[in-house]
Amino acid sequence: VTLNLTGAGNDYVGKGLSGGKIMIRPPADCKIENPKDNIIVGNTVLYGAISGEAYFNGTGGERFCVRNSGATAVVEGIGDHGCEYMTGGLVVCLGDTGRNFAAGMSGGFAYVLDEHNKFEQLCNTEMVELENLRPDGANADVLDLLQADETRLKQLVENHHKYTGSTQAKKILDNWEEYLPKFIKVMPVDYRNALENQTSKKAAA
Repeated sequence: VTLNLTGAGNDYVGKGLSGGKIMIRPPADCKIENPKDNIIVGNTVLYGAISGEAYFNGTGGERFCVRNSGATAVVEGIGDHGCEYMTGGLVVCLGDTGRNFAAGMSGGFAYVLDEHNKFEQLCNTEMVELENLRPDGANADVLDLLQADETRLKQLVENHHKYTGSTQAKKILDNWEEYLPKFIKVMPVDYRNALENQTSKKAAA
């Protein structure tokens, strides 16, 4: 199922999403020049989502992707408590976040654009590690969640532009080498350890 909405969503958009795609963009006659300043979806978006994709050409409210366990989402800014209690999935934020990002986050990961070098102060690092993104090495495997960050991120930004016409996505793509180092990967420590152990066991086998 594909839901392609021109307009805005309220709270709980995509609650329990278990497949398909949701794309939301502002109308062509929207008077807000910068989509990042437009609240396109409300609070508690993608609560408990299991799988599927969501692309929001604008900003989300508080508790974005709370308890997400497998969905992929791209948004251009979020409020407080983003990725709270997340256990799986992937979130790409192409703008500012509120405070307490990643509180209780035990799985999945996120890519956050940190243009103003303030994300570290807004992120709850009790359970996660932060790292800057670098260009992928040769033969990076996009199926391996411990590598291929550049390839994975760029594909999602391209999808975001394709599905929503995002000017922010286009600006990033047009200046990719400049923007890539400004992205920060947020990954739970225990989740990373589990993936590393899994990789070691496969190599040994």
